[in-house]
Amino acid sequence: MLISSAYAQTAPVATPAGSDLSSSLMSMLPLLLMFVVLYFVMIRPQMKRQKEHKTMLDSLAKGDEVATSGGLLGKVTQLSEQQMSLEIAAGIVVQMQRSAVIQVLPKGSLKS
Repeated sequence: MLISSAYAQTAPVATPAGSDLSSSLMSMLPLLLMFVVLYFVMIRPQMKRQKEHKTMLDSLAKGDEVATSGGLLGKVTQLSEQQMSLEIAAGIVVQMQRSAVIQVLPKGSLKS
């Protein structure tokens, strides 16, 4: 025959209402744990680095020796709120954005 036999389904077992809530919470627990781990491994350290970088940019002063994201090393000659002048060699001054600074070098690290 081409048609299979049909069988009656059994009724589902009745469960207390409270256990349904706990099972849904237990199924969400791995997702919640993954978010907590993601926060402590990726999000929090990135926010800390951004805060340190902003503090470093705010503390820049005339005469500081810096390294930029483009690889330039130089001495800060002028500062404004968003831009700065960087002397990369004797008499050669370039304008840059302050946000391009990635590191303040120790004094005397650049040989003039």
